[in-house]
Amino acid sequence: MATGDFEILSTNTVVALWQNGELSVVREDLLPLFLKRIRNAEMWLESRAIDSHRANSRLLKKALRLTEKDDASTVIYVNAATVTDTYWVRPIGSDLQYEEIRFSDDYFSNLALRGTYDSFNKAANSKRSRTPELTNIGSFEKCWKLKDGKWWLYKKANHNEMFSELFACELGKALGFLMADYQRGDGCIMSLDFTNGASVNFEPASSYMGDDEDYEANVQMLHRLCPTAVPDYVRMIFLDTILANPDRHTNNYGVLRDPHTGELTGFAPNFDNNMALISRGYPKMPTKNDLLIRLFNELLANHPEYRELLPVVTEELIRNVLNKLNMKVRSQVIVDFVLKRYELIL
Repeated sequence: MATGDFEILSTNTVVALWQNGELSVVREDLLPLFLKRIRNAEMWLESRAIDSHRANSRLLKKALRLTEKDDASTVIYVNAATVTDTYWVRPIGSDLQYEEIRFSDDYFSNLALRGTYDSFNKAANSKRSRTPELTNIGSFEKCWKLKDGKWWLYKKANHNEMFSELFACELGKALGFLMADYQRGDGCIMSLDFTNGASVNFEPASSYMGDDEDYEANVQMLHRLCPTAVPDYVRMIFLDTILANPDRHTNNYGVLRDPHTGELTGFAPNFDNNMALISRGYPKMPTKNDLLIRLFNELLANHPEYRELLPVVTEELIRNVLNKLNMKVRSQVIVDFVLKRYELIL
């Protein structure tokens, strides 16, 4: 199916038509949030494409013999389907059904993650062609693996990236936060698909915020769209602040949505913390001029009621997490660093 005119669906319900560069909405209540904000289906397709700058992305497209390698054509190749939502496209008038285009195997996962020649050659000689990797966004080499009927995202990680992701996950859980499930893998970090095979739709914040990461703007938007998501958003950026995570962007947080009613049901579990803490080396002790601390304190100054959402962070709690992970790190440095950042929150 080449780019051009097509229907946009959620499961087997047509929600919009894209014809002659114009969007005709059929079901506003089920329309992807991106298309509610920007009524351009080609831009929406491009937002769902694998990052073309990833080396393994280029190998994957070559193995699949994609003749058109632009983002929109890449996504159209798999009917714009993803693991984490029920949105997809088909030619206008087609009787293709959602069950026929859903992903059912992870055959190309090793090529997407490892990029070895053997995996490239195996993929190139396969008669299979459908893979969730073409809509697996992000800048790190990664893949979707199917284990016991559930999807797991595998992302390449060195020791410090792996520790930082796992530490954030376990500390967040210990604090009672809504966190995605992470496990340690072989040269990679593994996270369980929190949509459970798109039983709910994940709508990234980029769908409703664009690239606006401003805390106040995000809070105000969530108050309008899904007020119940606000506490979890505040807790997420609190964790970002005490763990020095500078990589919170609008594609790695968002809201969950009922695929049948379109209702926003809450904030998505906190994920993608592999750039926090010691991922790029052991950082210096912070001061009040630290950007993340300053930005979070500004939000608290505007919303003192959010203080009630913040838990107490203790040395004992941090050490319990370190002991649970049992990874080789400078434990005392990490304890001091996290506590100091926590103390600088007004």
